[in-house]
Amino acid sequence: MKERISQIADRIEDDLINWRREIHMNPELGFEEKETAELISKVLTDLGITHQTGIAGTGVVGLIGESGPVIGIRADMDALPIQETGDKEYISKNAGKMHACGHDGHVATLLGVAKAAVELGDELEGRIKLIFQPAEEGPGGAKPMIEAGVLTEPEVDYMLALHLWNDNEVGYVGTRNGEFFASSDEFDLDILTESSHGASPHEGNDAIVVASEMVQALQSVVSRNVDPTDSAVITIGKIEGGYRRNVIADRVRLEATIRALNSEVRGLLEKRIKEIIDGTARTYGADYDLEYRELYPPLINDEDVVAKVKESAEEMLGVDKFVEIDRPTLGAEDFSYFLEKKPGAMFLVGGQNYDKGIDAPHHHPDYDFDEAALKIGLKVMLNTAVKLIAKLN
Repeated sequence: MKERISQIADRIEDDLINWRREIHMNPELGFEEKETAELISKVLTDLGITHQTGIAGTGVVGLIGESGPVIGIRADMDALPIQETGDKEYISKNAGKMHACGHDGHVATLLGVAKAAVELGDELEGRIKLIFQPAEEGPGGAKPMIEAGVLTEPEVDYMLALHLWNDNEVGYVGTRNGEFFASSDEFDLDILTESSHGASPHEGNDAIVVASEMVQALQSVVSRNVDPTDSAVITIGKIEGGYRRNVIADRVRLEATIRALNSEVRGLLEKRIKEIIDGTARTYGADYDLEYRELYPPLINDEDVVAKVKESAEEMLGVDKFVEIDRPTLGAEDFSYFLEKKPGAMFLVGGQNYDKGIDAPHHHPDYDFDEAALKIGLKVMLNTAVKLIAKLN
Protein backbone atom coordinates (compact mmCIF):
# COMPACT_ATOMS: atom_id res chain seq x y z
CA MET A 1 0.00 0.00 0.00
CA LYS A 2 2.76 2.47 0.87
CA GLU A 3 4.29 2.04 -2.61
CA ARG A 4 0.90 2.69 -4.22
CA ILE A 5 0.37 5.83 -2.16
CA SER A 6 3.86 7.11 -2.96
CA GLN A 7 3.44 6.49 -6.68
CA ILE A 8 0.08 8.25 -6.81
CA ALA A 9 1.39 11.23 -4.82
CA ASP A 10 4.37 11.62 -7.14
CA ARG A 11 2.14 11.41 -10.21
CA ILE A 12 -0.38 14.04 -9.05
CA GLU A 13 2.17 16.51 -7.67
CA ASP A 14 1.41 19.03 -10.41
CA ASP A 15 -2.27 18.97 -9.38
CA LEU A 16 -1.28 19.71 -5.79
CA ILE A 17 0.85 22.66 -6.85
CA ASN A 18 -1.79 24.03 -9.20
CA TRP A 19 -4.53 23.83 -6.56
CA ARG A 20 -2.28 25.46 -4.00
CA ARG A 21 -1.33 28.33 -6.29
CA GLU A 22 -4.92 28.97 -7.34
CA ILE A 23 -5.95 29.23 -3.69
CA HIS A 24 -2.87 31.30 -2.82
CA MET A 25 -3.67 33.87 -5.51
CA ASN A 26 -7.25 34.23 -4.23
CA PRO A 27 -7.02 34.36 -0.42
CA GLU A 28 -10.16 34.84 1.67
CA LEU A 29 -10.53 35.63 5.37
CA GLY A 30 -12.37 33.53 7.94
CA PHE A 31 -16.00 32.69 7.06
CA GLU A 32 -15.51 34.45 3.69
CA GLU A 33 -13.95 31.45 1.90
CA LYS A 34 -16.62 31.20 -0.81
CA GLU A 35 -14.33 30.90 -3.84
CA THR A 36 -12.09 28.46 -1.99
CA ALA A 37 -15.12 26.34 -1.10
CA GLU A 38 -16.29 26.46 -4.72
CA LEU A 39 -12.90 25.22 -5.93
CA ILE A 40 -12.98 22.41 -3.38
CA SER A 41 -16.51 21.46 -4.37
CA LYS A 42 -15.59 21.39 -8.06
CA VAL A 43 -12.60 19.11 -7.46
CA LEU A 44 -14.66 16.77 -5.28
CA THR A 45 -17.42 16.69 -7.88
CA ASP A 46 -14.93 15.87 -10.64
CA LEU A 47 -13.63 13.04 -8.44
CA GLY A 48 -17.15 11.71 -7.89
CA ILE A 49 -17.01 12.34 -4.13
CA THR A 50 -20.30 12.95 -2.34
CA HIS A 51 -20.03 16.12 -0.29
CA GLN A 52 -21.90 18.92 1.45
CA THR A 53 -21.20 22.63 1.25
CA GLY A 54 -22.17 25.57 3.45
CA ILE A 55 -21.31 23.79 6.71
CA ALA A 56 -20.84 26.43 9.43
CA GLY A 57 -21.01 29.03 6.67
CA THR A 58 -18.36 28.07 4.15
CA GLY A 59 -17.16 24.63 5.28
CA VAL A 60 -17.15 21.60 2.99
CA VAL A 61 -17.41 17.96 4.07
CA GLY A 62 -16.92 14.96 1.79
CA LEU A 63 -16.93 11.20 2.34
CA ILE A 64 -14.90 8.56 0.53
CA GLY A 65 -15.77 4.88 0.89
CA GLU A 66 -18.91 2.88 1.53
CA SER A 67 -18.24 1.08 4.81
CA GLY A 68 -15.72 0.46 7.56
CA PRO A 69 -13.89 2.68 10.06
CA VAL A 70 -13.99 6.44 9.50
CA ILE A 71 -10.89 8.63 9.62
CA GLY A 72 -11.59 12.36 9.66
CA ILE A 73 -8.99 14.62 8.09
CA ARG A 74 -9.24 18.37 8.56
CA ALA A 75 -7.77 21.19 6.45
CA ASP A 76 -8.28 24.87 7.32
CA MET A 77 -9.07 27.24 4.44
CA ASP A 78 -8.72 30.84 5.63
CA ALA A 79 -6.09 33.48 4.92
CA LEU A 80 -4.81 36.41 7.00
CA PRO A 81 -5.29 40.20 6.73
CA ILE A 82 -1.70 40.75 5.55
CA GLN A 83 -0.40 42.51 2.43
CA GLU A 84 1.85 40.03 0.64
CA THR A 85 5.31 41.12 -0.53
CA GLY A 86 7.72 39.56 -3.02
CA ASP A 87 7.55 38.83 -6.72
CA LYS A 88 6.48 35.19 -7.01
CA GLU A 89 4.24 34.44 -9.97
CA TYR A 90 1.38 33.25 -7.74
CA ILE A 91 1.31 36.30 -5.43
CA SER A 92 -2.02 37.26 -3.86
CA LYS A 93 -4.44 39.16 -6.11
CA ASN A 94 -6.50 40.38 -3.15
CA ALA A 95 -5.09 43.52 -1.55
CA GLY A 96 -4.48 43.18 2.17
CA LYS A 97 -5.14 39.43 2.20
CA MET A 98 -2.59 36.64 2.10
CA HIS A 99 -2.11 32.95 2.81
CA ALA A 100 0.68 33.53 5.31
CA CYS A 101 0.23 30.36 7.39
CA GLY A 102 0.14 27.57 4.80
CA HIS A 103 -3.61 26.95 4.80
CA ASP A 104 -3.59 27.00 0.99
CA GLY A 105 -1.18 24.08 1.19
CA HIS A 106 -3.36 22.30 3.75
CA VAL A 107 -6.34 22.45 1.38
CA ALA A 108 -4.29 21.34 -1.62
CA THR A 109 -2.86 18.43 0.36
CA LEU A 110 -6.29 17.24 1.47
CA LEU A 111 -7.58 17.48 -2.10
CA GLY A 112 -4.60 15.31 -3.05
CA VAL A 113 -5.50 12.83 -0.31
CA ALA A 114 -9.01 12.73 -1.76
CA LYS A 115 -7.77 12.07 -5.29
CA ALA A 116 -5.35 9.37 -4.14
CA ALA A 117 -7.97 7.70 -1.92
CA VAL A 118 -10.45 7.54 -4.80
CA GLU A 119 -7.80 5.83 -6.89
CA LEU A 120 -7.12 3.31 -4.12
CA GLY A 121 -10.82 2.42 -4.12
CA ASP A 122 -11.66 -0.81 -2.26
CA GLU A 123 -8.02 -1.19 -1.22
CA LEU A 124 -8.73 1.48 1.40
CA GLU A 125 -10.92 -0.92 3.47
CA GLY A 126 -12.52 1.98 5.29
CA ARG A 127 -13.79 5.52 4.90
CA ILE A 128 -12.19 8.96 4.92
CA LYS A 129 -14.18 12.02 5.90
CA LEU A 130 -12.76 15.18 4.31
CA ILE A 131 -13.32 18.24 6.53
CA PHE A 132 -12.48 21.61 4.94
CA GLN A 133 -12.83 24.11 7.78
CA PRO A 134 -13.21 27.90 7.72
CA ALA A 135 -11.77 30.51 10.04
CA GLU A 136 -8.99 28.78 11.97
CA GLU A 137 -7.19 32.12 12.34
CA GLY A 138 -10.25 33.48 14.09
CA PRO A 139 -12.87 33.55 15.34
CA GLY A 140 -12.64 29.77 14.94
CA GLY A 141 -14.46 27.44 12.58
CA ALA A 142 -13.80 24.07 14.23
CA LYS A 143 -16.36 24.43 17.03
CA PRO A 144 -19.28 25.46 14.78
CA MET A 145 -18.44 22.65 12.35
CA ILE A 146 -18.54 20.14 15.20
CA GLU A 147 -21.82 21.64 16.38
CA ALA A 148 -23.12 21.19 12.81
CA GLY A 149 -22.47 17.45 13.13
CA VAL A 150 -19.36 16.84 11.01
CA LEU A 151 -18.14 14.14 13.41
CA THR A 152 -21.33 12.10 13.00
CA GLU A 153 -23.27 10.37 10.20
CA PRO A 154 -21.03 8.48 9.89
CA GLU A 155 -19.31 8.69 13.26
CA VAL A 156 -15.61 9.56 13.03
CA ASP A 157 -13.23 7.15 14.80
CA TYR A 158 -9.97 9.14 14.58
CA MET A 159 -9.03 12.69 13.56
CA LEU A 160 -5.93 13.82 11.69
CA ALA A 161 -4.56 17.17 10.58
CA LEU A 162 -1.23 18.51 9.39
CA HIS A 163 0.36 21.93 9.55
CA LEU A 164 3.06 23.20 7.23
CA TRP A 165 5.89 24.40 9.44
CA ASN A 166 8.76 26.67 8.44
CA ASP A 167 10.73 25.97 11.60
CA ASN A 168 11.49 22.59 10.00
CA GLU A 169 13.28 21.90 6.72
CA VAL A 170 11.32 20.47 3.80
CA GLY A 171 11.50 16.69 3.75
CA TYR A 172 10.97 16.30 7.50
CA VAL A 173 7.82 15.49 9.45
CA GLY A 174 7.45 15.86 13.19
CA THR A 175 5.00 15.62 16.06
CA ARG A 176 4.82 14.79 19.77
CA ASN A 177 2.64 12.97 22.29
CA GLY A 178 0.32 14.89 24.57
CA GLU A 179 0.45 18.67 24.91
CA PHE A 180 1.32 20.19 21.53
CA PHE A 181 -0.38 23.58 21.07
CA ALA A 182 -1.57 25.91 23.81
CA SER A 183 -4.98 27.18 24.75
CA SER A 184 -5.72 30.72 23.63
CA ASP A 185 -7.81 33.16 25.65
CA GLU A 186 -7.92 36.95 25.67
CA PHE A 187 -9.31 39.92 27.52
CA ASP A 188 -10.18 43.54 26.86
CA LEU A 189 -10.10 45.74 29.95
CA ASP A 190 -11.25 49.35 30.28
CA ILE A 191 -10.06 51.06 33.47
CA LEU A 192 -12.38 53.94 34.41
CA THR A 193 -11.44 56.76 36.82
CA GLU A 194 -11.73 60.56 37.19
CA SER A 195 -9.82 63.11 35.11
CA SER A 196 -8.19 66.30 36.38
CA HIS A 197 -5.49 68.77 35.42
CA GLY A 198 -1.99 67.31 35.52
CA ALA A 199 -0.99 70.03 37.99
CA SER A 200 -3.73 68.87 40.40
CA PRO A 201 -3.55 65.07 40.41
CA HIS A 202 -5.18 64.94 43.86
CA GLU A 203 -8.43 66.12 42.28
CA GLY A 204 -8.63 63.12 39.97
CA ASN A 205 -7.74 59.44 39.89
CA ASP A 206 -5.08 58.48 37.39
CA ALA A 207 -6.11 55.55 35.19
CA ILE A 208 -2.54 55.29 33.88
CA VAL A 209 -1.21 54.62 37.38
CA VAL A 210 -3.89 51.98 37.94
CA ALA A 211 -3.11 50.36 34.58
CA SER A 212 0.61 50.34 35.36
CA GLU A 213 0.01 48.59 38.66
CA MET A 214 -2.21 46.01 36.97
CA VAL A 215 0.32 45.26 34.22
CA GLN A 216 3.07 44.71 36.77
CA ALA A 217 0.90 42.58 39.02
CA LEU A 218 -0.34 40.42 36.15
CA GLN A 219 3.23 39.57 35.23
CA SER A 220 3.62 37.91 38.63
CA VAL A 221 0.95 35.30 37.88
CA VAL A 222 3.16 33.11 35.69
CA SER A 223 6.28 33.60 37.83
CA ARG A 224 4.59 33.15 41.22
CA ASN A 225 1.33 31.21 40.77
CA VAL A 226 2.10 28.73 37.98
CA ASP A 227 4.21 25.65 38.70
CA PRO A 228 7.63 26.34 37.12
CA THR A 229 7.45 22.98 35.33
CA ASP A 230 4.32 24.15 33.48
CA SER A 231 4.28 26.70 30.67
CA ALA A 232 2.04 29.75 30.44
CA VAL A 233 2.02 33.25 28.97
CA ILE A 234 0.18 36.45 29.81
CA THR A 235 0.96 39.12 27.24
CA ILE A 236 -0.48 42.63 27.48
CA GLY A 237 -0.06 43.40 23.81
CA LYS A 238 -1.82 46.76 23.70
CA ILE A 239 -2.23 49.66 26.11
CA GLU A 240 -4.09 52.81 25.13
CA GLY A 241 -4.99 55.86 27.18
CA GLY A 242 -4.44 59.50 27.98
CA TYR A 243 -5.09 62.77 26.15
CA ARG A 244 -2.07 65.02 26.62
CA ARG A 245 0.88 65.49 28.92
CA ASN A 246 -0.87 67.75 31.43
CA VAL A 247 -4.18 65.87 31.79
CA ILE A 248 -4.81 63.06 34.27
CA ALA A 249 -6.29 60.21 32.22
CA ASP A 250 -9.72 58.89 33.21
CA ARG A 251 -9.62 55.85 30.92
CA VAL A 252 -7.03 53.27 29.87
CA ARG A 253 -7.63 50.20 27.75
CA LEU A 254 -5.58 47.00 28.01
CA GLU A 255 -5.75 44.12 25.52
CA ALA A 256 -4.13 40.79 26.31
CA THR A 257 -3.61 37.21 25.15
CA ILE A 258 -3.29 34.30 27.57
CA ARG A 259 -1.76 30.89 26.75
CA ALA A 260 -1.47 27.60 28.65
CA LEU A 261 -0.75 23.98 27.81
CA ASN A 262 -3.33 22.32 30.04
CA SER A 263 -6.80 23.05 31.31
CA GLU A 264 -5.80 23.29 34.98
CA VAL A 265 -3.27 26.06 34.36
CA ARG A 266 -5.69 27.73 31.96
CA GLY A 267 -8.31 27.91 34.73
CA LEU A 268 -5.77 29.17 37.25
CA LEU A 269 -4.70 32.00 34.93
CA GLU A 270 -8.27 33.20 34.44
CA LYS A 271 -8.98 33.09 38.17
CA ARG A 272 -5.85 35.03 39.15
CA ILE A 273 -6.19 37.59 36.34
CA LYS A 274 -9.71 38.43 37.45
CA GLU A 275 -8.67 38.60 41.12
CA ILE A 276 -5.76 40.95 40.39
CA ILE A 277 -7.82 43.25 38.18
CA ASP A 278 -10.60 43.48 40.75
CA GLY A 279 -8.27 43.85 43.72
CA THR A 280 -6.12 46.54 42.09
CA ALA A 281 -9.17 48.49 40.94
CA ARG A 282 -10.65 48.45 44.46
CA THR A 283 -7.32 49.47 45.99
CA TYR A 284 -7.17 52.56 43.78
CA GLY A 285 -10.89 53.31 43.83
CA ALA A 286 -11.26 52.69 40.11
CA ASP A 287 -14.07 51.15 38.13
CA TYR A 288 -13.47 48.78 35.26
CA ASP A 289 -15.16 46.91 32.44
CA LEU A 290 -13.63 43.48 31.71
CA GLU A 291 -14.46 41.20 28.82
CA TYR A 292 -12.68 37.86 29.21
CA ARG A 293 -13.04 35.46 26.27
CA GLU A 294 -12.19 31.77 26.32
CA LEU A 295 -11.08 30.83 22.82
CA TYR A 296 -9.24 27.63 21.79
CA PRO A 297 -8.51 24.81 24.26
CA PRO A 298 -5.08 23.14 24.42
CA LEU A 299 -4.33 20.71 21.59
CA ILE A 300 -3.54 17.29 23.05
CA ASN A 301 -2.27 14.58 20.70
CA ASP A 302 -3.23 10.94 21.26
CA GLU A 303 -0.25 8.65 21.92
CA ASP A 304 -1.47 5.77 19.75
CA VAL A 305 -2.20 8.03 16.78
CA VAL A 306 1.18 9.75 17.12
CA ALA A 307 2.79 6.30 16.96
CA LYS A 308 1.02 5.66 13.65
CA VAL A 309 2.14 9.03 12.28
CA LYS A 310 5.73 8.23 13.22
CA GLU A 311 5.52 4.75 11.69
CA SER A 312 3.98 6.18 8.53
CA ALA A 313 6.55 8.98 8.14
CA GLU A 314 9.46 6.58 8.60
CA GLU A 315 8.00 4.22 6.00
CA MET A 316 7.26 6.90 3.43
CA LEU A 317 10.26 9.20 3.93
CA GLY A 318 12.94 7.22 5.77
CA VAL A 319 13.71 6.71 9.44
CA ASP A 320 15.88 9.82 9.55
CA LYS A 321 13.08 12.11 8.32
CA PHE A 322 10.81 11.88 11.34
CA VAL A 323 11.48 14.45 14.07
CA GLU A 324 10.45 13.86 17.67
CA ILE A 325 9.41 17.36 18.75
CA ASP A 326 10.64 17.76 22.30
CA ARG A 327 8.76 20.89 23.31
CA PRO A 328 5.22 22.10 22.63
CA THR A 329 4.48 25.52 21.17
CA LEU A 330 2.55 28.28 22.90
CA GLY A 331 0.85 28.97 19.59
CA ALA A 332 -2.80 27.94 19.36
CA GLU A 333 -4.79 25.82 16.88
CA ASP A 334 -8.53 25.22 16.86
CA PHE A 335 -8.04 21.63 15.67
CA SER A 336 -7.91 21.20 19.44
CA TYR A 337 -11.73 21.19 19.47
CA PHE A 338 -11.74 18.06 17.31
CA LEU A 339 -9.26 16.36 19.63
CA GLU A 340 -11.49 17.11 22.62
CA LYS A 341 -14.12 14.93 20.93
CA LYS A 342 -12.05 12.25 19.19
CA PRO A 343 -8.59 10.70 19.58
CA GLY A 344 -6.22 11.98 16.94
CA ALA A 345 -3.13 14.00 16.20
CA MET A 346 -1.74 16.95 14.34
CA PHE A 347 1.69 16.65 12.76
CA LEU A 348 4.04 19.21 11.23
CA VAL A 349 5.37 19.09 7.67
CA GLY A 350 8.58 21.02 7.08
CA GLY A 351 8.33 23.79 4.49
CA GLN A 352 11.59 25.69 4.90
CA ASN A 353 14.24 25.68 2.16
CA TYR A 354 17.14 28.12 2.67
CA ASP A 355 18.64 27.27 -0.73
CA LYS A 356 15.48 28.63 -2.40
CA GLY A 357 15.25 31.61 -0.06
CA ILE A 358 12.17 30.16 1.63
CA ASP A 359 12.73 30.93 5.29
CA ALA A 360 10.25 33.64 6.32
CA PRO A 361 8.22 32.75 9.43
CA HIS A 362 4.47 32.23 9.55
CA HIS A 363 2.29 35.37 9.50
CA HIS A 364 5.05 37.28 7.69
CA PRO A 365 4.31 39.21 4.44
CA ASP A 366 7.05 37.27 2.64
CA TYR A 367 5.97 33.83 3.90
CA ASP A 368 6.11 30.91 1.49
CA PHE A 369 6.87 27.19 1.68
CA ASP A 370 8.65 24.71 -0.55
CA GLU A 371 5.89 23.07 -2.57
CA ALA A 372 7.68 19.71 -2.36
CA ALA A 373 6.06 19.62 1.09
CA LEU A 374 2.64 19.04 -0.49
CA LYS A 375 3.24 15.51 -1.70
CA ILE A 376 5.18 14.72 1.47
CA GLY A 377 2.16 15.69 3.55
CA LEU A 378 -0.13 13.67 1.29
CA LYS A 379 1.99 10.53 1.59
CA VAL A 380 2.26 10.63 5.37
CA MET A 381 -1.37 11.62 5.89
CA LEU A 382 -2.92 8.96 3.68
CA ASN A 383 -0.56 6.24 4.88
CA THR A 384 -1.42 7.14 8.49
CA ALA A 385 -5.14 6.96 7.69
CA VAL A 386 -4.64 3.51 6.14
CA LYS A 387 -2.82 2.35 9.27
CA LEU A 388 -5.58 3.64 11.54
CA ILE A 389 -8.21 1.91 9.43
CA ALA A 390 -6.25 -1.34 9.67
CA LYS A 391 -6.00 -0.88 13.46
CA LEU A 392 -9.79 -0.72 13.70
CA ASN A 393 -10.61 -3.52 11.24
